[in-house]
Amino acid sequence: MRKFKIPKVYTTTNKTIRFPDDVIAEVEEAIQGTNCNFSAFVIEATRVALENLKEEELGE
Repeated sequence: MRKFKIPKVYTTTNKTIRFPDDVIAEVEEAIQGTNCNFSAFVIEATRVALENLKEEELGE
């Protein structure tokens, strides 16, 4: 399983999604003082989650 790292900002396409307030607060706290925005954090978290799912499917 790959370790989560705070990512750099990438070019993206706009997509609307709703988050619970507590999740937003935790993400904002995690990225405070870094060169990362909310979207980049969520994108990296999603990539890690997808990679982990693939690894589980392959039995790794």
